[in-house]
Amino acid sequence: MAKHIQFAANGGPEVMEYLDFTPMDPAAGEVQVENKAIGINYIDTYVRSGLYPTPAKPSGLGTEAAGVITKVGSGVSGLKAGDRVVYAQSPLGAYSEVHNVPEKNIAVLPDAISFEQAAASFLKGLTVFYLLRQTYEIKPNEIFLFHAAAGGVGRIACQWAKALGAKMIGTVGSAEKAALAQDAGAWEIINYREENVPERVAALTGGKMVSVVYDSVGRSTWEASLDSLRRRGLMVSFGNSSGPVTGVNLALLNQKGSLYVTRPSLNGYVTNREELKFASNELFSMIASGAIKIAVPEQQKYPLAEARRAHQALEARQTNGSSLLIP
Repeated sequence: MAKHIQFAANGGPEVMEYLDFTPMDPAAGEVQVENKAIGINYIDTYVRSGLYPTPAKPSGLGTEAAGVITKVGSGVSGLKAGDRVVYAQSPLGAYSEVHNVPEKNIAVLPDAISFEQAAASFLKGLTVFYLLRQTYEIKPNEIFLFHAAAGGVGRIACQWAKALGAKMIGTVGSAEKAALAQDAGAWEIINYREENVPERVAALTGGKMVSVVYDSVGRSTWEASLDSLRRRGLMVSFGNSSGPVTGVNLALLNQKGSLYVTRPSLNGYVTNREELKFASNELFSMIASGAIKIAVPEQQKYPLAEARRAHQALEARQTNGSSLLIP
């Protein structure tokens, strides 16, 4: 027997249950991982609430964790029991002591990186990799705008941008979060509760605005993001923490300067083991070199049994950076 988190109906954190289950042996092409640290991501709240529907219920939750392979299914090559690994994009169910994961979602974890570092950074770090290096390739000295700069993805983006020699303008909602983003390497900070974002972007760029905006907030920042772009700029909408952007008037893109908009996800950039290996090696190199530092506050490490409390803190925006569940 093992423990996991399950939900039978969509709703708030209260729908999550901490239950016993009997793990099945891994199927062909799968490995079984004994999780040592489990990543909590905002997308998990979308799945739980029903914004992102699940194919069937009851359902597990979570797609990211780090641990040790305990069993290997038939047809798996290059992985063995005892390997230290990390995974993301797995089938739902990572909020568990044990999880069966397709081989294509598994990356072997270098000894220099701890389970907690890996689980706190893998999905978020891969996201930053595709955003800054593939969706739009950030160049040295380039100024760009990144919303929610003190969040888990945002703080990795601050550090990665600094390592690239770029100038990241980060938005935050408090003085405390401003300090966190600046410590992580943001070039300039905008407190969106106190300042007009497009006006500050104009002031920081000498009126030129930016070529790209990365926006995981969604509805509440949509217009400000578009207004921060220069002519033919790119709006990268990759999240919905304030609610989804709906009813988009495409003519608005024309009126604001023939703008481009994309709605990317990691699933569109990492589709096989080779692409995962390439992206993860870039992330692991940044962490191993010290260019990206991953630290999770002790108060943001929750026992697996307290997943409800973890989600409550996340949705109340009481967290800074990454949070973990510890089996």
